[in-house]
Amino acid sequence: QVQLVESGGGLVQAGGSLRLSCAASGRSLSSYTMGWFRQAPGKERDFVVSINWSGRSTSYADSVKGRFTISRDNAKNTVYLQMNSLNPDDTGVYYCAGGRSWLPPFSATDFDSWGQGTQVTVSL
Repeated sequence: QVQLVESGGGLVQAGGSLRLSCAASGRSLSSYTMGWFRQAPGKERDFVVSINWSGRSTSYADSVKGRFTISRDNAKNTVYLQMNSLNPDDTGVYYCAGGRSWLPPFSATDFDSWGQGTQVTVSL
């Protein structure tokens, strides 16, 4: 497994933007499918977006299409999530995850490496 550390979360007003980063260590990310999930208080961990090993294929949850963009820099062993036009429904802990296959639609069980999460709070 690869070790993943998220950063970039915080408090932002509705309509604002945040950029999350997921830095990997212990192993190269270049062969991994990478994803972002989020979990609101009292709710399940939901799929947000994923990107294949090359960055040429992506898969987005309907709720974030057109607002969020995932990207990766394999040379830096880092994955990014650019989040624009944030709204309070985007509030939650955002988790970076790594998996070995590209078979959308994705669920949490498709990923076996997880970060500790970073809190994103969107206020009105």
